[in-house]
Amino acid sequence: MQARVKICGITQAEDAVVAAEAGADAIGLVFYDPSPRAVTIAQAQQVVQALPPFVTTVGLFVNAERERIEAVLQQVSLDLLQFHGAETPAFCEAFQRPWMKAIRMKPDVDLQQEAERYSHAAALLVDAYQAGVPGGTGETFDWARIPSQLSKPLVLAGGLTVDNVQQAVTQVKPWAVDVSGGVEQSKGFKSHSKVAQFIENAKRVPFE
Repeated sequence: MQARVKICGITQAEDAVVAAEAGADAIGLVFYDPSPRAVTIAQAQQVVQALPPFVTTVGLFVNAERERIEAVLQQVSLDLLQFHGAETPAFCEAFQRPWMKAIRMKPDVDLQQEAERYSHAAALLVDAYQAGVPGGTGETFDWARIPSQLSKPLVLAGGLTVDNVQQAVTQVKPWAVDVSGGVEQSKGFKSHSKVAQFIENAKRVPFE
């Protein structure tokens, strides 16, 4: 198999279409106002409407109120929810959508324990830990901390770039990789050449 690729932090339709044409399996829309990559409902609708079929749309939330998530779901066609805060399993399960839980790799994190806690998640997304920053840090972490056998599909994030994604896939063998800042020309705007090269590099590594 080969790793799937999610391009996160998409803010405009053009970038989404470029990612899809380059082979992205999913795109991420950030519904977290403090993020420089946050989108409005109108922006998200434009992005989703521009996408060709068979590209998964992912909505990212950080400790959002339930009403906020429901309002987004009523107006934006999202296939998967990504929770990046301190959401409980019960909260994550409340929206009748597949979902994945982001786990920031603090020094004491036990990923297998988190997989058991979030047992209904479609996947765990592992990201670098930086105090006070829920994601998009641009930092990597020690990939050796990830168990070789995990009871959930693993999505690897955190500081991935064109230059290191091939090594990351070779070492970790994740179900998917997730990139945002590593393929940008400026915050919220993708470099089309980096997007294409990242996807090519990520999918170049076959593994069992």
